[in-house]
Amino acid sequence: MSPSEGGPPSFVSGTSTAPLLYRTVDAVLKAAVAGGPDRPALIVPHQGVRFTYRELDAAVERVARGLVALGLEPGERIGIWAPNCVEWLLTMFGAARAGLILVNINPAYRSAELDYALRLVGCRALVFAGAFKGSDYHAMLRELIPELDLAAHGRLVSGRFPDLRLLVRIGAEPAAGCLSFADLEAAGRGVAADALATIAQGLDPDQPYNIQFTSGTTGSPKGATLTHFNIVNNGFFVGEAMRLTDADRVCIPVPLYHCFGMVLGVLAAMTHGAASVFPGEAFEPLAVLDTVARERCTALHGVPTMFIAELEHPRFREFDLSSLRTGIMAGSPCPIAVMRRVVEEMHMPEVTICYGMTETSPVSFQSSCDDPLERRVGTVGRIHPHVQVKVVDAHGRVTPRGVSGELLTRGYSVMRGYWAEPERTREAIDEGGWMHTGDLAVIDADGYCNIVGRVKDMIIRGGENISPREIEEFLYRHPAVLDVAVVGVPDHKYGEAVCACIRLREGASATEEEIREFCRGQIAHYKVPRYVRFVDAFPMTVTGKVQKYLIREHVRAELSLSEEAHA
Repeated sequence: MSPSEGGPPSFVSGTSTAPLLYRTVDAVLKAAVAGGPDRPALIVPHQGVRFTYRELDAAVERVARGLVALGLEPGERIGIWAPNCVEWLLTMFGAARAGLILVNINPAYRSAELDYALRLVGCRALVFAGAFKGSDYHAMLRELIPELDLAAHGRLVSGRFPDLRLLVRIGAEPAAGCLSFADLEAAGRGVAADALATIAQGLDPDQPYNIQFTSGTTGSPKGATLTHFNIVNNGFFVGEAMRLTDADRVCIPVPLYHCFGMVLGVLAAMTHGAASVFPGEAFEPLAVLDTVARERCTALHGVPTMFIAELEHPRFREFDLSSLRTGIMAGSPCPIAVMRRVVEEMHMPEVTICYGMTETSPVSFQSSCDDPLERRVGTVGRIHPHVQVKVVDAHGRVTPRGVSGELLTRGYSVMRGYWAEPERTREAIDEGGWMHTGDLAVIDADGYCNIVGRVKDMIIRGGENISPREIEEFLYRHPAVLDVAVVGVPDHKYGEAVCACIRLREGASATEEEIREFCRGQIAHYKVPRYVRFVDAFPMTVTGKVQKYLIREHVRAELSLSEEAHA
């Protein structure tokens, strides 16, 4: 069916009276300093850090001069491999001021993944934490770089990593072959201010600034290459939708290495003169609740599983969260029941939903503070300013409004491409400049978007296309269900069968048959789960996304189901 036969096409284009910003990341910080040098800029309670914008700017200046003094030149890549901390932010803005390309490395990466990332992008420098969650980063580097123990500080020569010259360890503990972060700051004392001014004159917002590795379910990670223009504008318009002002304090428990923390958190705040608050190195619900209450945060970010953990914490009622107004729930589909509790129990009437992907800087859709509650809990909102989106069927034809298909995005937010991988770039971005997201979506008559699943997650049972999201939303209504993930598993008769993996609320109980009976007569018979499994936890990415491919593999092995069943 063509759009002309079925009504208006599933194409939307975002408009705004606010123009796109033509600024570098460093220019964002400088504008915030000029707008209010003594306003709070960064609060990191677990490190005892409280910076005004003037103080943050001075610290960034020291780091940028240090990077220049140690021989790094504009366009070279500097990696940051650490959990959330003040040094992460100083490296982010120091790199921008020195004209470098920041490479975000997942703190969960181990030796093989780090090896791949450093070699792919040719990192010249790496700033890393001493340890995190049982990972000894320096030990991993020594394993990969046998020359490290004998290397002069700041003058590494490695056969395996020919581009890598500088390692900077966060913390006071000395490490063989590495400078400390304090050493980095001290190295720039002899660098003249006009040296950075000269670099600034050569910078262009359209230049690549950031490489973020996508966490695909198959194949090696891809380095999505984002420009200053990409992420500055996405952060700005995210903040606009949240109605951020310089009076806001944004609590950021999501990882900085990911767009959620770096763009939706830090850049959304800074483009509006607001403060960024890091409640801890990594997400811990009690620390988030305590930080929001103590610092009187007005915005809180998180993925649905984070909000669930906060709401279900036994001490939740002890904390005064009345300062909260807004925030973002994103990263994975947002259960309606959880969203309602966030609005009512966490005092977040203006919480917004965002949808996007790393390759699009990341947000394409966001709900508005003015949207009716049913829109804010049932969709991911409407198209972002200056972004275009269309929904296409399996043949690449635009679907009518209300008909699902793959979501494609085009506009300022689309990445430059995957670093050093032109073929993979061409697979993702077509000749028309459309980024193929791999997500299944429906755009309604009013332009609101609903993400109904992944193209690869769609369950096909006996010729019927089944959206896992639809079944998940229904099962959230069961009083015993805390969280649920629905996947397709092999079936000899139908090709695929529906399997629901369920986390029960504390103290609640349910049987497989009770869950199936709850569904019968309420949803179509072919959507009723054939298999029901009760689990204590789901396999998750660091950003809180449920890894459904791992769930499928586990269930397939547990039930001895052959993949040949639907080959």
